[in-house]
Amino acid sequence: MEDKQGFFSKLVSGLTKTRDNVASKIDDLLNFGGAIDDDLYEELEEILIMADIGVKSTTKIIEMLKKRVKEEKIKDPKQVKAILKDIIIDILSDGSDNNSMELPAVYMIVGVNGVGKTTSIGKLANVYKKEGLKVLLAAGDTFRAAAIDQICVWGNRVGVDVIKQQEGSDPAAVVYDAVYAAKSRKSDILICDTAGRLHNKKNLMDELEKVNRIVDREYPESHKQTILVLDATTGQNGVIQAKEFKKACDIDGIILTKLDGTAKGGIVIAIKEELGIPVRYIGVGEGIDDLQEFNANDFVDALFNDVK
Repeated sequence: MEDKQGFFSKLVSGLTKTRDNVASKIDDLLNFGGAIDDDLYEELEEILIMADIGVKSTTKIIEMLKKRVKEEKIKDPKQVKAILKDIIIDILSDGSDNNSMELPAVYMIVGVNGVGKTTSIGKLANVYKKEGLKVLLAAGDTFRAAAIDQICVWGNRVGVDVIKQQEGSDPAAVVYDAVYAAKSRKSDILICDTAGRLHNKKNLMDELEKVNRIVDREYPESHKQTILVLDATTGQNGVIQAKEFKKACDIDGIILTKLDGTAKGGIVIAIKEELGIPVRYIGVGEGIDDLQEFNANDFVDALFNDVK
């Protein structure tokens, strides 16, 4: 229970900028009195778009809101907030209850440089190790020596082994070694870093296909997933990045980093609604324990300042 409360307080704290940008404006709008009319819906729409929820997602939310308000014969603007929360929770929860993990698991972590990919791998390893799982890391981003060094630093920090080769090695060879190490050491989860580049989708696709073929052939009993890391501070650019990666490979889930550094946390809703990809984990701080499993109810409660 303490952990749960601790996580929620970090989430509340991490969403401060977004909450100031969204919830306080919504509260001001709805508590002002007045009628539930087109003007109110327009202002609400503007607030949601400014939080990077996206035009498409915002339009859907407003249409659903209008329908519910009409069906439930709501007259008091103050009652609109609870309905709005329900709608956002429904969108975020739809089909996203897939954080359950089948073991042994192999996670391919993809994302452009600078989004916090390697840091997320380290923090994810920490999450799983704390859950009592045996974790192994693979330094598959062989194009940058810094990426290999960084993942080794995280491995030492968390207390998990890292399989690596020299800079410039074939990433598929690193994953091949890592798969054999995971099998022989009976690891529960193998987390593989990949090169953070998207300027040439064909290269990225070819590389991921090659790596995936190795896992499928050498480790058929494993449950493989591809997780995309996005930086929340990039807002709608994050959605564009996700669309590009989705063209190159199947994405099973998203880690959204730096949520505490942005006023546009509505990107979580845009990603789920526009791409149909669930956000699995969110980063709400720089500490090793500040990556947490995404929970739609907690996120919306924290966003609307309904502190438990």
